[in-house]
Amino acid sequence: MPVPSVSFEVFPPRSIDASFKLWETAQALAPLAPRFFSVTYGAGGTTRDLTHDAAYTLHNTSGLPVAAHLTCVGASRAETLATAQRFAKAGVTDIVALRGDAPEGSQGFEPHPEGFANSVELIEALAASGQFTLRVGAYPEKHPEAASQKANIDWLKAKIDAGASEAITQFFFEAETFLRFRDDCAAAGIDAPIVPGILPITNWTSARKFALRCGTSVPAWLDQAFEAAIRDDRHDLLATALCTELCSDLLDEGVDSFHFYTLNRPDLTREVCHALGVTQSITGVRNVA
Repeated sequence: MPVPSVSFEVFPPRSIDASFKLWETAQALAPLAPRFFSVTYGAGGTTRDLTHDAAYTLHNTSGLPVAAHLTCVGASRAETLATAQRFAKAGVTDIVALRGDAPEGSQGFEPHPEGFANSVELIEALAASGQFTLRVGAYPEKHPEAASQKANIDWLKAKIDAGASEAITQFFFEAETFLRFRDDCAAAGIDAPIVPGILPITNWTSARKFALRCGTSVPAWLDQAFEAAIRDDRHDLLATALCTELCSDLLDEGVDSFHFYTLNRPDLTREVCHALGVTQSITGVRNVA
């Protein structure tokens, strides 16, 4: 089985304890030589400074590439581009450019009066500077706000055409979901790499709620499997097996890179990577087994 390349998403800490957890996550996963760590941006832009500080620290302590999330929410064009320049000054020139989630309690995304109207405008502005490698989000199933899956894919193509070089998908639970999406994207003329986003399930109840909120289908068999596993105290064993099987099925279909949503909990992600042959040697350099 071919050995994939990997990348990892983490979120910025909001407390001292969370800071230690982020550092432990980076320490655990950096030896796997990921392509990059990505650092998320809170809903409504609520972690703007935390994201900058976490991205800067990760980049300087790990020596690895770091991709900072940047959104359009709650800021003017000038403020958003100033944030991008802060990232660049900190040595972080990889950006995951997103529209972003509206603040909790709001009725949905509303552009700032002087801000970017959508992610395409943000990508165009960042690309025009020539300073950044840009990645974007992609939905293998219809985005909750999209009129159709075709409209969903057309919007992804617009983001790639605006200057993005790669897309990372929302998580999904069945390989066929991603493979169908990949085929539809190719048919629409999208030739940029599309990397599947993988969620190792550390807590099924939380993962299920998040899936329903973001439009990810939850197959009945998965509900039944976790119900039995939780009853028999085999949750983590099942989660590891299912995540490894999902990645293996994708590898068999030519997928060569995965982006793991770690939730700052590295153990399950590391176990899955090891099962896929992504390991480290004694010297800490990635070993292709």
